[in-house]
Amino acid sequence: MFDRAILHMDLDAFFVSVEVLKDSSLKGKPVVIGGTKGRGVVASCSYEARRFGIHSAMPMKMALKLCPDVIIRQGDSDAYSRHSKLVTSVIESEAPVFEKASIDEFYLDLTGMDRYFGTWKWSKELKEKIKRESGLPISIGLSISKLVSKVGVNVGKPEAEKIIEAGTERDFFNPLSIRKLPSVGKQTYKKLSFMGVRIVKTLADIPPEFLQKEFGKNGLSLWKKANAIDNNPVVPYSEQKSIGQERTFQIDTIDVVGLKNYLTKMITKLGFELRQKGKLTSVITVKIRYTDFNTYTKQKRIPYTANDKVLIRYAHELFDKLYERRQLLRLVGVKLGGLTSGHYQVNIFDDTHKDISLLTAMDKIRKRFGVDAIMPASIMNKSNKKK
Repeated sequence: MFDRAILHMDLDAFFVSVEVLKDSSLKGKPVVIGGTKGRGVVASCSYEARRFGIHSAMPMKMALKLCPDVIIRQGDSDAYSRHSKLVTSVIESEAPVFEKASIDEFYLDLTGMDRYFGTWKWSKELKEKIKRESGLPISIGLSISKLVSKVGVNVGKPEAEKIIEAGTERDFFNPLSIRKLPSVGKQTYKKLSFMGVRIVKTLADIPPEFLQKEFGKNGLSLWKKANAIDNNPVVPYSEQKSIGQERTFQIDTIDVVGLKNYLTKMITKLGFELRQKGKLTSVITVKIRYTDFNTYTKQKRIPYTANDKVLIRYAHELFDKLYERRQLLRLVGVKLGGLTSGHYQVNIFDDTHKDISLLTAMDKIRKRFGVDAIMPASIMNKSNKKK
C-alpha cells in the first residue's frame, strides 16, 4: 500500500487523436498538427510520424523533409477544447481530488482508496470509462508522487499502464535516459551529455552542490528529480476564466492611434502574464465606454494562443468594428477568456520559429527588468509620427 497514491493521466497525442475521431482514415498514418507548410511549426504529431524523427516545435519544412508523405492538419481549437472538457467532466464525476495540469494532462490524488478497493483496479476502470465516453486513448501511471507517475507514463506511452511500487522509484529511474525527466530541455541535455551524464543514475549520484554550481538554482531541482524526490501536492482543479485590463482616461479622447496604442500595451502585458502562467486564450473581448457612459463590447473566438502579435491584431480589428460613433471615449479595455493550461506558450497552430524566438527573448528581458522594459516598436513609431 502506498503512503500516497498519485495517478497521472495523459491523453495520447491529444490533438491528433481528436482529428482521428473526426476522420478515421487518419488512423495509423503519420499526421502532424500545426501551421502552414511554409512557415509553421509542429504542434503535435502522431506516433507514426514520430518514428520518422518528427517532434513538436519542429519547423513544418523539416517535418516534410523527414516524411514527405506526412499528413498536415491545421488544427481545430474548438474541437480540442470540447474534448478536453468532456474528459475533465468524466474525471470530475469519479475522482475525489484531481488537478488539471494542462489541456490533456491530469493528476489524481487517490490516497487512502485501498481501504475500500484496489486503487490500481479503480484507475484502470476510469481509463476505460474515459475511452468509452470520449473515444480518446489515454495513458496512466500510478506511484507515490506526481513526478514518478508522469515519468512512468512518458516511458510507456502510448496506451501506457504503469504502476511503480513504493520504494522502487530509484530502481525504475536509474536506467532511464535523462531526457525522460521533466524540464530537461535541449540545452540542459547537451550540457549534461558533455559532462558524460546520459542516464538518470549518473545524474542522481552527482553531489547536489556540484549541480548547483553548474546549473544554478535549477541544479538542485535536477538532483531531486533524478533521485525521484517530489512532495508536490495535487492542487484541486479550478480554471481561471479570464484576465483583462482597462484604462479610464482623465480627459476623454477621440485619438484612434492613441487608443490602439493603449490596447497594444494592455495586450503586451496580458500576453506576458499568459505565458508566465502557462496559459492560452481562445476568446478576446474589446470594451469601450463613451463620454455619455454608454458601454459596448465585441468578442471573437480565436485559435488558442498567447502570442502578442496575434492578439494585438485581433484587438485592433475588434476596436475598428466597435468604435463606430467616433465620439469621445472615456474608457478602453481588453479581456482574454476561454483560458486553458497548455504545453505551448504561443499560438500552437500558426507561429513561426521567428515568432517563438522573439517572444522568448522579450520575455527574458521582462522577467529581469519588468513587464514595461520592452514594448512593440509600433507604439514608439506611431508616437513619433504624432509628434
